[in-house]
Amino acid sequence: MVDLALKGEAVSVSKPSDRVDVLKRLRLNDLVFRILTRSAAIAVLIILGGIIISLVHGAWPALAKFGFGFLVSDTWNPVTEKFGAVAPIYGTLVTSAVAMVIAVPVGLFIAIFLTELCPMWLRRPIGIAIELLAGIPSIIYGIWGLFVFAPFLQQYVQPFIIDAFGNVPILSDLFAGPPYGIGILTAGLILAIMVLPFITSISRDVFAAVPPVLKEAAYGLGCTTWEVSRDVVLPFTRVGVIGGVMLALGRALGETMAVTFVIGNAHRISPSLLAPGTTISATIANEFTEAVGDTYTSSLIALGLILFVITFIVLAAARLMLMRLNARVGT
Repeated sequence: MVDLALKGEAVSVSKPSDRVDVLKRLRLNDLVFRILTRSAAIAVLIILGGIIISLVHGAWPALAKFGFGFLVSDTWNPVTEKFGAVAPIYGTLVTSAVAMVIAVPVGLFIAIFLTELCPMWLRRPIGIAIELLAGIPSIIYGIWGLFVFAPFLQQYVQPFIIDAFGNVPILSDLFAGPPYGIGILTAGLILAIMVLPFITSISRDVFAAVPPVLKEAAYGLGCTTWEVSRDVVLPFTRVGVIGGVMLALGRALGETMAVTFVIGNAHRISPSLLAPGTTISATIANEFTEAVGDTYTSSLIALGLILFVITFIVLAAARLMLMRLNARVGT
């Protein structure tokens, strides 16, 4: 009786022929495993390639008809079949920027509080509350934003902002106009609430993974909690934090239903954040079922292609930034 151990599997064999059979079976299992894993990886590339081909094929009639003008025109008139993508692109970028400006610092501060300052008995309730925010469907955010949040902003917040910044250069244009309640600012605030759990949860997990000896050494040198968080925790976890921010940004760029409820769905560009606007995803959701004619449908698909390109550029920029950070610290 001979014990054969291969790849962590112990098998008892009594004859050389049995040993050969066991080796063949193990090689076959390993071959099947490699084929399955490789096929799964290739399937991702095939699906991604199929999506790109479908978007390009569907968007080509509009791109061929309007050319570069599709990217620089703000006209959106289904009656005359004149379409431009500037207004949806502008709304998508601005609402996402507003959301990230608000959600990133708030999310990081919450994560730092949970890992460094929060009492043990309070950590679990706050963590559960954050996870519940992430689990709320986007349409619920939209309904709440339209019927509760937007009227509150219209009655109390936006009039105060208009009066406060009315005589301040730049800010007077940024917060000008009547208080509609709905608009780009409202959509950005709703997006900030929606992406906040992603930033907080990922940041909290990576902050908790920092070796305690590093923080203890910093405290031993007389550093404050803020200095430890700024100079030890954040540099050590920069890859995870940036990953969480990029995940949140991707959610903000592609969010549809919640934004559709509160942004106003107006195809125009206004310097004021209080004015109604639209986004790429909101435009597609609102008009795809009503699109009549090849040009109209193709223009909506072209918006989807543009959103895909924007997301790709954002992810590529994030990877480039991480590579530069790693090269700067010599890792």
